[in-house]
Amino acid sequence: MIDPALRSLPGLPSLIVGRIFSQLSATTMTIAIGWQIYALTHDVASLGYLGLAQFLPMIPLTFVAGHIADRFNRRTIVLICQACEILATGALAFAAAFHALTTGAIYTFAAFYGVLRSFEMPCQQAFLPAIAPPALLPRAQALLSSLFMTASIVGPSLGGLLYGIGPVVCYGLSTAGFAAAFGGTLSLRLVHTVPAKEPITFASVFAGLSFLNRRRDLLGAITLDLFAVLLGGATAMLPVYADGILHVGPIGLGMLRAAPAVGALLMSWGLSHYPLKGRAGLIMFVSVVVFGVATIAFGASHIVWLSIIALMVLGASDVISVVIRSSLIQLATPDSMRGRVSAVNTLFIGSSNQLGEFESGMLGTAIRPEAAVIAGGVGTIVVAAVWVRLFPRLWTLDRLEDVFPEEQ
Repeated sequence: MIDPALRSLPGLPSLIVGRIFSQLSATTMTIAIGWQIYALTHDVASLGYLGLAQFLPMIPLTFVAGHIADRFNRRTIVLICQACEILATGALAFAAAFHALTTGAIYTFAAFYGVLRSFEMPCQQAFLPAIAPPALLPRAQALLSSLFMTASIVGPSLGGLLYGIGPVVCYGLSTAGFAAAFGGTLSLRLVHTVPAKEPITFASVFAGLSFLNRRRDLLGAITLDLFAVLLGGATAMLPVYADGILHVGPIGLGMLRAAPAVGALLMSWGLSHYPLKGRAGLIMFVSVVVFGVATIAFGASHIVWLSIIALMVLGASDVISVVIRSSLIQLATPDSMRGRVSAVNTLFIGSSNQLGEFESGMLGTAIRPEAAVIAGGVGTIVVAAVWVRLFPRLWTLDRLEDVFPEEQ
């Protein structure tokens, strides 16, 4: 049940429809193109190239996209991106129907989708502060996180089921989902304040980094999450654990993959109903330490039920950090900078997930997988301890609703 205070927020239902259907369609489609490219190539490396094709466009485009998000109507930008997603996914369905889908076409689509997400995500992240007042923003962020995690759980399962029926069905329903997201965004009513026109310069494009350098608490929150996920990428080792350590097979692998999302979903629901009252900085650091401890417990466990519990705790502690970081960024960033700061945050999130899996995989080949996961958990705890000293303002952060923007 949604908190009555949140139900009174105009625009929140439209925002939820736009964000959740977009995520549901994206995860469903991602599973489908992964299955299809493997069916075409029978090469495991092709799956890695697929993820790389989606991520690489973010590197050169992130800062430009953030600058555009602060200069133009963000809702219009999202609508354009979602319209392109409808057309591109519809083209996939059409090509699959006539057996004309090639590996090159799939890689091209993945890269194009990465371009669209580079522009769409910074704008979407800036919507919530325009809808929710500061006192309700952490609760609204927790609600969005819980629904986002639900879509992240349902999407891959739905993608696998639909692909079993046929790729055309899978791509077709993903297209319908993107259309629903477009409708939600279209019905979203936001007051667009025309920003002051500033020339596109090197300094203005990278102003998000300059702002974060001045707001050390925001920089600390973003980089703490970056290194925690980078070092604690235990999920990359799940196939190894399911096959050679826990001996649970594909069904067990599905349970292991679902466990962090289930833990995150339960914690997000709790935070939406029982928001943090104070000591947000301390709670954030404690959640990162718990994340590291859960990673160590999973790495050392050879018992299935204990491994699942460790992964659920890992997901629950991670979402606490996510809610605090996201709320802090949205509350402390002036609206004129939200696009550029959100773009930096998006790049860091994307790189931490991708590079975290790469780091775990490379370390796992150099030493035993268990040792690699445990080392990552220990590293996460060490980073949290170091960040307390480096970012004291983040450590002493109290009530999120008392955070106000600091202008450039």
